Amino acid sequence: MMPLTLACASLLLMCVCWSVALCPPRCVCSGTPLTVRCSPTDLPGLTGTLSRSGDSLQQLQHSSFRGLRNTTLLELSHNRITEIGSHAFSSLLMLRSLILNNNALVLIHPEAFSIPGSPLEELSLRSSLYNHTSLTDLITALRWGELFNLQRLDLSGNRLVLLPPGMFTPLPRLQYLHLNNNSLVAVYNCTFTGVENLLELDLSRNAFKMISGEGLHELERLSLVRLMLSQNPYTCTCEMLEFVHWLNSSKVKIGDVERLSCESPAEMRNVSLRVINAQVLGCYGEAQKVNTDLSLHTSYVFLGLVLGFVGMVFLLVVYLNRKGIKKWITDIHEACRDVLEGYHYRYELDSDPRLGHVSNRDPRKARAPTDGGISQIPSDVTL
Repeated sequence: MMPLTLACASLLLMCVCWSVALCPPRCVCSGTPLTVRCSPTDLPGLTGTLSRSGDSLQQLQHSSFRGLRNTTLLELSHNRITEIGSHAFSSLLMLRSLILNNNALVLIHPEAFSIPGSPLEELSLRSSLYNHTSLTDLITALRWGELFNLQRLDLSGNRLVLLPPGMFTPLPRLQYLHLNNNSLVAVYNCTFTGVENLLELDLSRNAFKMISGEGLHELERLSLVRLMLSQNPYTCTCEMLEFVHWLNSSKVKIGDVERLSCESPAEMRNVSLRVINAQVLGCYGEAQKVNTDLSLHTSYVFLGLVLGFVGMVFLLVVYLNRKGIKKWITDIHEACRDVLEGYHYRYELDSDPRLGHVSNRDPRKARAPTDGGISQIPSDVTL
């Protein structure tokens, strides 16, 4: 037992000494895999976690992390990075998490996040996009980066106002999407197309005054998601009733529903959205309109069913009497043909000039010779 203990202790001491030997000057190394916190250019190839915060890197190029094949987590927060070049992380073949928080990204190359094998599972860009052009570059980089295995994306704190349709489509395995602390004002159709497996969506601390029917329909498609919507400046007017109804009836799990409250008008401030109704908001006309629309909808449905039933009965009667109907149609056709032939015959008589001359003579004059001829017949002739 004693020799085994000594052997384990010796092995541990050798590992510690080996790690210390691999640790570059002016760096702090610890843990297994090796975690290095420093800012030198020559880093040990066995580095598993690399943190270079506050180094003022500014630009990341293809050769910035050459040789770090075993690095799984790279943290580059607070570096005032403005540009990420093409294939800047392509040498990090084992990279799982990339943290780029609190930078000032102005230019992102379309292939900035392209890594052979697509190992990246987490990308954090909290408070890192400098302007709207940076967002456009990011959308292109997400599309070209082949980030098929990305599961977590953090875009919080970037002053985003609108999300283009299909922005997250290239991320089919995305499960956690953080969009909190932005300036989003609306959700539109196809905003979250392609991420139906999303498990968590954080939209808290934005600029939503309400969510329209179009946005509610888009959120309803995310059946597995845990949605965060608190700390938005909701305006509790009659237009809010549809959103309130959705909150109380949707199958989507809203993790902070108890913290949703009105921001304006002043008399409704801090009132929970779950207790709001037409009476509380004074929307009696709106409530009556909703009821009327519901009644009309029901009436239209009933009328459609009745018309459909009548149509089916009519078709059935026609089918059962198809022979009689065919005979009736044939008789009508023949009668119409006879009438047309009579009209045609009369037209021919009227259009013949000879028959017209005869018909225009005086009938009394026409009979005169006949009477004279008969009067001149001898009396001894027997007719």
